Amino acid sequence: MIQFALKSLMSLAAVMILAAPVTLPAEGTGQPPRLAYADVSGVEAVPPGEVAQTQPRASARDTRPIDVRNLRITRELAVPNWLRPGEYAWDAEAAAAATGEAIIVVNLRARVLSVYKNGVEIGRSSILYGAPDKPTPTGTFPILEKRRDHTSNIYNAPMPHMQRLTWDGVALHGSPRLADDFATNGCIGLPREFAALLFEVTRVGDRVVVWSGRAES
Repeated sequence: MIQFALKSLMSLAAVMILAAPVTLPAEGTGQPPRLAYADVSGVEAVPPGEVAQTQPRASARDTRPIDVRNLRITRELAVPNWLRPGEYAWDAEAAAAATGEAIIVVNLRARVLSVYKNGVEIGRSSILYGAPDKPTPTGTFPILEKRRDHTSNIYNAPMPHMQRLTWDGVALHGSPRLADDFATNGCIGLPREFAALLFEVTRVGDRVVVWSGRAES
């Protein structure tokens, strides 16, 4: 039995989880409407040469694309309900014991992010992602840069615990506003507390796979 925190915008509770893992919504249910931007996310584009020290040598880390259908998972968090905006689950004991690369899987259709170490899911979170006119790209991305305190020079907006995925402005980061009818400018927005926890278990070069959540992807 694993104890972990389930955090929402309105409450904080430590819970004992015994139920089965969350199931993805049925095919064809579509995505919720996007009525506004949740934040003004966006990381300024920086030439790789200016922060080359944050990019690991390719030979030192596994940079191969990840196929989520072949991802080896040995244990998942038993979250009893669908994660609502602002909610997350975190297994602190498993996170402290885990070693090796953190692999982060972002399912856009399910609006959820999971982080694994050695096949064990140590955290799961609700997310925000890009609006239709500024979609979040799919694919496998190494973490290029990490900044605990960062402000976008494009939008002059705080982006706490920023983890850069692309040089043209896509990153994981904490977001102040989380709701079904909000979206980002392409970044992956996380509850701020979860973004801080995630920041501590990843390294530059760890891989993030973003997929649509559909089998044909």
